[in-house]
Amino acid sequence: MFDDLIFALKNFRRNKVRSILSLLGIIIGVASVIVITSLSQSATKSIKDSYNSASLDIVRVSAGFMSRRRNAAITFDETFRQDLFNSVKDIKQIQYTNNMSATLAKDDLTVNATATAVEYGYFDMYGYKIEKGTDFNVSDNVTGQQKIIIGSKIAEALFENQEPIGNVITLVSNNVTFSFEVCGVLAPAVASNDANDNSVFVPRGFYAKKIMPSPAASAVLVQCVSQEKSVQVADNIKSFITELTGNEYAANVSSMQAMLEQYEEVSGTVSLMLSGIAAISLLVGGIGIMNIMIVTVTERKKEIGIRKALGASPNVIRLQFLMESVIITVLGGILGIIFGIGISAIVAAVMEQSFAIQASACFVAFGFSVGIGIIFGFSPASQAAKLNPVEALTTE
Repeated sequence: MFDDLIFALKNFRRNKVRSILSLLGIIIGVASVIVITSLSQSATKSIKDSYNSASLDIVRVSAGFMSRRRNAAITFDETFRQDLFNSVKDIKQIQYTNNMSATLAKDDLTVNATATAVEYGYFDMYGYKIEKGTDFNVSDNVTGQQKIIIGSKIAEALFENQEPIGNVITLVSNNVTFSFEVCGVLAPAVASNDANDNSVFVPRGFYAKKIMPSPAASAVLVQCVSQEKSVQVADNIKSFITELTGNEYAANVSSMQAMLEQYEEVSGTVSLMLSGIAAISLLVGGIGIMNIMIVTVTERKKEIGIRKALGASPNVIRLQFLMESVIITVLGGILGIIFGIGISAIVAAVMEQSFAIQASACFVAFGFSVGIGIIFGFSPASQAAKLNPVEALTTE
């Protein structure tokens, strides 16, 4: 077999142009599959990277549509929180939040922002880092302290080169003015979906005491015991609320993990379809290899006749020509993977996406190309093996 390999490589050197043309179809086919699957994988990775990984275990619940049926509405109060925690498994904690539009002022500088009233543990749950100062403590929430944590861009806008921690700013909401002490500044957002650079946060205890006594939450944030449980927990919460109200639209329940899984499923299906289309070029390349091998057999009839006359068996002749066909597809597969990875990396860099390669796609494309070499090379190789040595020697 080693002698057949050496002989095949020498034959490629004698027919360089023909060998290159044979390789092109395989290279293009394999590279196409790699590029398509890689770009799909890179897009999925970029979307995942754009979200804070700590938020993938959180299910968000907000009010849905009203219904004319009695008791169809839902109120996010303490009774709901307790019932939800006791009824749905795999819940780690439940946080309530309320939002209000606000205008922040410091001296002559003003900024419009959305103020979110949060409970103790909110920032740890989302994995948000406080760059300066401290988080709210339990006492701040219970007593309704007028402390505020601001985003990095809010800090830049209001304080410019000043130190924000310990300073007092004015917050105006619903034409009511409050004074707040800045106790913390959030670190700049890493994930693109984090809008906290332009947000401000106050203790929910303050909201309950000064804005709306005993308020129902505008949003419920349910942290699951793990990311893997979030999709199932979201479904269970939907079922719980539907059973509680008799209205399946009483609340909107969303899970970022579920959305990412749906995207991966859709992108995987599309990638598979496009890869199948790209694989057609591999079949075309295989047909080209068959045609070239048939021509090669015709041109080398006298050589085949000499080898048979010297005692070469049909299996030896078949293996020789099959080896040449397989070598073409092996080289084409390797070069196709190299070119495919290179093109994918360039496209990902141009599009400013995370670069990712699907290893399984590389192995499948390479295996498919080798399989094509065997399938489409077998017929010409068998044709060579069946030649009559006398007729082959008399061929001009």
